[in-house]
Amino acid sequence: TAAADGNTTMDPLVAAVDQGTSSTRFLVFNARTAELISHHQVEINQSFPKEGWVEEDPKEIMQSVYECMERTCEKLGQLNIDLSNIKAVGVTNQRETTLVWDKETGEPLYNAIVWLDLRTQSTVERLINKAPGRNKNHLKTGLPISTYFSAVKLRWLLDNVEEVQQAVLSQRAMFGTVDSWIIWCLTGGRNGGVHCTDVSNASRTMLFNIHTMDWDPELCRYFDIPMEILPKVRTSSEIYGWMLLLVCQCLGDQSAALVGQMCFKDGQAKNTYGTGCFLLRNTGTKPVMSDHGLLTTVAYKMGKDQPPCYALEGSVAIAGAVVRWLKDNMGIVQSTSEIEKLAAAAGSSYGCYFVPAFSGLYAPYWEPSARGIICGLTQFTNRNHLAFAALEAVCFQTREILDAMKQDSGIPLKQLQVDGGMTSNRLLMQLQADILCIPVVCPTMSETTALGAAMAAGAAEGVEVWSLSPDNIPNVTSETYHPQINTDESEFRFARWKKAVQKAMNWETTEPCCNTNGTQPHTYSHHESQ
Repeated sequence: TAAADGNTTMDPLVAAVDQGTSSTRFLVFNARTAELISHHQVEINQSFPKEGWVEEDPKEIMQSVYECMERTCEKLGQLNIDLSNIKAVGVTNQRETTLVWDKETGEPLYNAIVWLDLRTQSTVERLINKAPGRNKNHLKTGLPISTYFSAVKLRWLLDNVEEVQQAVLSQRAMFGTVDSWIIWCLTGGRNGGVHCTDVSNASRTMLFNIHTMDWDPELCRYFDIPMEILPKVRTSSEIYGWMLLLVCQCLGDQSAALVGQMCFKDGQAKNTYGTGCFLLRNTGTKPVMSDHGLLTTVAYKMGKDQPPCYALEGSVAIAGAVVRWLKDNMGIVQSTSEIEKLAAAAGSSYGCYFVPAFSGLYAPYWEPSARGIICGLTQFTNRNHLAFAALEAVCFQTREILDAMKQDSGIPLKQLQVDGGMTSNRLLMQLQADILCIPVVCPTMSETTALGAAMAAGAAEGVEVWSLSPDNIPNVTSETYHPQINTDESEFRFARWKKAVQKAMNWETTEPCCNTNGTQPHTYSHHESQ
């Protein structure tokens, strides 16, 4: 947290709610200098009710938002900063995660189904088999048919949750991604809350036409989604509503990071290392379709009179989540920061390769039936080597996406701009430079997602305390990691990784769920080993 000086209290401030998969933050920035003035962070619990299922509690999400706001405001008070200096609040969020709530009671009708969730795998496989030529890709949406996106999750809720079915019949149901839920709650909830989303979040639902920039009636019929439950689609930078005299606007987290990294020009790109890993390349005002497994997505639309800006995106499901898995599931590390120490102690994976396909494989494969695999184990292998292999896995997955982007655009990136929680891991950043064979540039202030949301909020018409013109973009200090190994070694390691990926993709996931007589498969208990 930056200390306040005499000047800081006079400058306008802009705040951002950053609601991610693993945690919620509330951050306050100086709109003139982009300096982070104060912030607070709260971790979010995930539940895994069945294999492949990932859920979060919508009430806990909102409680974490309120707690972060209150604590940050207390910290501002201790710095003698007047809260009336906060001129706008932006919202940025984990995308695709799906909620349905009751607009009369304000109660969620089921847990939020998180973007990583795999329960819709059989639905997705059925839809792909039904598509002409088993083509996964959908030109209207820019997305492949996948468990990742909201439409199939919403379809599951409509098919399987009686409370949701009843609420739809009685016209009480509201659907939204996390941004819609937060904005609705912050702007009054059942007492006049605003039910909206922005173009960047809408473009991740599989119900939004990225060419007409609106909900698509044909897609809604295809998924059998009643259009009246959908939020109104707004631009990424406009006044949505009022909350204690503060203003809200919104961007999906990866779009916000693109803005926070100042990637406003065609060809500029950034990679965010959070729960997953997301590489976005700005393609300007025309959507570019990928032939190599990338998504075409709406990056942002900065106001009603501005054209939409598009991006090519490579999405990796498991990045920081692999560290959480090593900690919570395997007990290999006690804290997420410990992984760097363990990996450094090994210095190499010594031929051990880890493909963390816990939720299938996203870009560039889009294979929901892939499963995680660790191979190349010997008696020499210990937890340090596993830690190293886990970090390498994040870097190899980024390399696969960078290669796909190069094939699509024909233009290789000269350097990679990075951000997100994992960038504090210096070994990971050096590994990334080595595996990509290009420099990796990491800003000193890693909260670029929240910064992007604050910039969009502060630049909105009617607020206008933050200028997005190139002349006014503040200088951001950064650190550059240069490749330190030769290209041959890097290529050899990457080729070995690709072999491991093929094994993960050919894994048979259809274990018998029950025997011929309808009973569950046998699970062995402790007393049977006595």
